[in-house]
Amino acid sequence: MKNEYNKTVVACFIGYIVQAIINNFTPLLFLTFQKDYDIPLSQITLLVTFNFGVQLLVDVVSISFIDKIGYRASMIIAHITSAAGLIMLTILPGLLPVPFVGILISVMVYAIGGGILEVLVSPVVEACPSDNKEKAMSMLHSFYCWGHVGVVLISTLFFGIAGIENWRILALIWALVPIFNTMLFAKVPIASLIEEGETGYSLKELFSIKTFWILLIMMICAGASEQAVSQWASAFAEKGLGITKTAGDLAGPMTFAIMMGASRVFYGKYGHSIKLEKFMSGSCILCIISYLGISLIPIPGLSLVACAVCGLSVGIMWPGTFSKASAAIPRGGTAMFALLALGGDVGCGGGPTVVGLVSDAIGDNLKMGILAGIVFPVLLLVGVLMLCKDNNKAEG
Repeated sequence: MKNEYNKTVVACFIGYIVQAIINNFTPLLFLTFQKDYDIPLSQITLLVTFNFGVQLLVDVVSISFIDKIGYRASMIIAHITSAAGLIMLTILPGLLPVPFVGILISVMVYAIGGGILEVLVSPVVEACPSDNKEKAMSMLHSFYCWGHVGVVLISTLFFGIAGIENWRILALIWALVPIFNTMLFAKVPIASLIEEGETGYSLKELFSIKTFWILLIMMICAGASEQAVSQWASAFAEKGLGITKTAGDLAGPMTFAIMMGASRVFYGKYGHSIKLEKFMSGSCILCIISYLGISLIPIPGLSLVACAVCGLSVGIMWPGTFSKASAAIPRGGTAMFALLALGGDVGCGGGPTVVGLVSDAIGDNLKMGILAGIVFPVLLLVGVLMLCKDNNKAEG
């Protein structure tokens, strides 16, 4: 029976690659959009905010419709909109009188897909019969990292060979990934997250559970701990090492993503012999040390190494919190996963914002901004310890 769900898990792995494509491909074209369509850079940078803003909105709205139409239909819609947005990106800006509006509509369409994927991929894997769901969850989330790495490397290689002016061809190639996965999700078995005869908690019931609030804060801190460094890693590499932006992207965010993926693969392979609580606690402590290294070590090269170590340390935080939530609140259902995804997205936006605001307030001192962000892994560690304490009480 379990073997039947292997294809489901593979489809979910590809689902996270799809999300990596729609989040990371368009930013590679920002300067091209500015040049080709004469769009101010101030408008173009709003596309990232708009993308994640739509995904946040979908996180909230999905609570009301996913359970009604079912996981399979929702997954198919997610992949169709992801592909449609990428295809529209190659057509609409040239068709509409205002090219920026065409880009904005395209981003909105694929962001709808990204939002649904973020809510659904984890619970679909969690529902699949498995001997160790924590390992499967960690391995699943590593595929977003590998997708991110693949998008940057393959796109950079394509632009170097075919020229960046042929970006529309690459966009259509990337659109084939969600199209292929749509066909997979039309066929693979999908298990129910809630046991037969039971119903998932309502929002009111979830909000009355103390453990849920701990998990939600942990999720916010997981997203913030990850992105507070990841979003600034390129600037760190450029300023500290005096290298070009392209090299900075490779040395900063790319290295960060590789290390984060490696951490998730490690737990995905060896998680059966390591307690999740211990791995998460150790990762939080390592994250705190890496933040201190980034902020206080005066040697730029070593600060960059600390950035890579941070990537290694944050790998388990997001999938680990999902796994803890499934174990602690088994009837959480789609509503719980949607709210946790929402919390993670809030953290992803809030972490870099805190770093930027603090840095700006003390004279563009990025190191001190990162130091202020240390509050996020500290709070996450507190959350893990509180869950451990509650578990010990329950067992006692």
